[in-house]
This record gives sequence, structure tokens and C-alpha cells, in this order.
Amino acid sequence: MTAASEPSLARRASRYAPETILVAGCLCGLITFGPRASAGLFQIPMSQEFGWGREVFSFAIAIQNLLWGVGQPFAGALADRFGTIRVLIAGALLYAGGLALMSVASTPGMMTLGAGVLIGFGLSGCSFNLVLGAFGKLLPERWRGLSFGLGTAAGSFGQFLFPPFGSMLIDSIGWQQTSLVFGLTVLLVVPLSITLATRGNGSAASAGPSQSIRQALSEAFRHPSYVLLVIGFFTCGFQLAFVTAHMPAYLKDQNLPAWVGAWTLAVIGLSNAVGSLTSGWLSGRMPKRWLLSGIYLGRSVVVTVFMLLPASPATALGFGVGMGLLWLSTVPPTSSLVLQMFGTRYLAMLYGFAFFSHQLGGFLGVWLGGAIYERTGSYNAVWWLSVGLGIASALINIPIKEQAVVRPATAGA
Repeated sequence: MTAASEPSLARRASRYAPETILVAGCLCGLITFGPRASAGLFQIPMSQEFGWGREVFSFAIAIQNLLWGVGQPFAGALADRFGTIRVLIAGALLYAGGLALMSVASTPGMMTLGAGVLIGFGLSGCSFNLVLGAFGKLLPERWRGLSFGLGTAAGSFGQFLFPPFGSMLIDSIGWQQTSLVFGLTVLLVVPLSITLATRGNGSAASAGPSQSIRQALSEAFRHPSYVLLVIGFFTCGFQLAFVTAHMPAYLKDQNLPAWVGAWTLAVIGLSNAVGSLTSGWLSGRMPKRWLLSGIYLGRSVVVTVFMLLPASPATALGFGVGMGLLWLSTVPPTSSLVLQMFGTRYLAMLYGFAFFSHQLGGFLGVWLGGAIYERTGSYNAVWWLSVGLGIASALINIPIKEQAVVRPATAGA
């Protein structure tokens, strides 16, 4: 049988209506993505208060990105095996704890433990990646493509809401209290997760062939198209993490006021809500490999134009619109391709491995940004590196074959 031929059991996998599942999942994505997207707002006030170089903050956020990626396949495997709700709750508690520790961090070690380790592992357990996996299992097939776009767009809307709100809070009550407010907000994921409860693979509701985790991984990493998809996703993480962590500081270096950095991130989030929905819609209507290739090439064009124009509020906000339309628009076609290739059974885990590549790129984007700035006093080299990576990923995605794996009629566990 093929992965695409597995029966759709979504209609009996949950006692909640699809609309309720979709709203709860989107709220989880919004809440968890917002504080993470606002991380760059804390760089300058924390560095000034403690006399840190930017490399200290960059290293902590780089570790966050890396551990988010490292933890994602394991969180996905646990969600696939035991159900989503336990993983979401554990992730939310770690995330909130990391924000609380960050609020009292006065040494680089505490900063790395809170903002890096705890938030990184917390995100792996409660971010929109787990939500998309739950959507794939709980929603009817006709809902899935659009739900991937809506779930991603909700995270983007969190990026629109949180940076301006966070900037105002930092100005009025300080960065420590702002971090605590963000932590309390993340705890709202706990009650919302009830609606996203999925059955583990041991349940009779499990769909697809009888495969072990080892067999599923072996099948995936022997599939050339999956490997190309994973490699290409590296660039997405590099670009997004670099901009999120360093854009406010970069614009400050260009003698622009702090509000420009906050609103640039917010505009990215708002534009991405449109881009992600459009990408989710297009994923079911055109070859997904061409959609991904166009997104990566488009990012390179936007960064190039931004670097060649003089820095101003208008060019910064224009960059936010252009980059925002392409920001997380890679997620719907990427998750849809994983679903198309392998089916729903190990969707969260296999997408998690693709996301690890994304976050490995994120680690390098954030860390290199800080390290190169400390050595050269400029972010320019990293900006141009992101242009080159975008072109490379545009080419990498073209050979992907959009078809389900062919499996024997019976697969032994």
C-alpha cells in the first residue's frame, strides 16, 4: 500500500468539532510563537545592564534554536506514541520556566540556561510544529492543507502582536517584568491543549502500516526527496533566526529609533499571516517543490534590495512586508510534503527531523550574527550569506518528487 492510501480516521479521533480544534491549535501557535519572536527586543537592554557583548545574548538564543530543533523529533515521537496533550503541557511548563529564569538572569550561564536550554526544549514540546501534527491527525483530510496554513499564520499573528506589546512593556515596567508577563501568557497553552489531545499509536485509531520508529526513520532517510527537503529547510531557519534576534539591534546601529525594530518584526508577523494562508492554499493547487523554490529565491531578492537601499523606517518596514510574506510560508508545503510522502502515523516525528535541520540553521544564523558582529562591527557578511543560502535552497527543492512512498502490502513491525 502507499502512504497516501491510508484510511482517514480524523472524524472519530476527537470528540471536538474541527472548528474547535482549529481555533485551539491556532491560539497555541499564537501564544508560543509571540515571546520567541520578541527575543531580539531583550538584547540591547540586557547587554547594557550587565555589560555583555552581543555574543552572550546571541549564544543563548542560538542554543535555544538548536535545542528546539534537537528536541523536536523526540517531542514528535512522544506525541505520535502517547498522544499530544502530555507533550504540549510539559513543553509549556518548560517554556514558562525558562522565561521566568531569564527574568532573573544576571550571568551568561543563567541566561543560557533560561533563554537557551529551558525555552529551547519548551518550544520543542509546545510550538506550532506539534499543533500541525495534531491537525494532521485530528482534522478531516479536506481541512489539512488550509489548517497547516492557518496554524502557521496564527504563529505569525503572535509575532505581530507580541513585539510592539513587548517593546511598550519593556519601556514601562522593564525587561525583567516583561519576561515574567510572557511566561504567564505561555501557561495558557495548558488548558488549550485539552482540545488537541490525540490518541497514541498503540490505539486502534492509529492509521497506516505497522511500522516501528526505526523502520519509519530508515524509510524516510533513504528517500532522496525527503533528504532534499530536510537540507533545504536549513536555510529557512538560518534566515528567520538571524532576523528575529538581530534586526532590532541592526536597525539601532543604523541610528533608527527602537520602535522601528519592534514594528519591523510586527509587520513581518502580520504579513506572514497573509503569506502562510496563501502558501497553505497554493500547496494544494500547484507543485509544492516549485512553491518552496520560489519562496527561497524571493527571500534572497528581498534581502538584496534591503541591503542596497539606505536604512530608514520606510525601507525597514518595507523589508518587513516583503520578508513577512515569505517568512513561514515554507511550513505548509514542507509539512504537506512530509504528509504526502509518509502519511499521518509518524507525521510529527518526521516533520520534527526536518525541523531539526531548520533549527540547526537557526543556531548558526543567530550565533554567527553575534560572533561576526563582535569581530567586524557589522552584520553585513551574515546578510549576504543568507542571500547565498536562499539561492542554494531554491535549487535544492526543484528535484523533489511529490509522491507517496510505495510500501509492501504488509509491513512488519
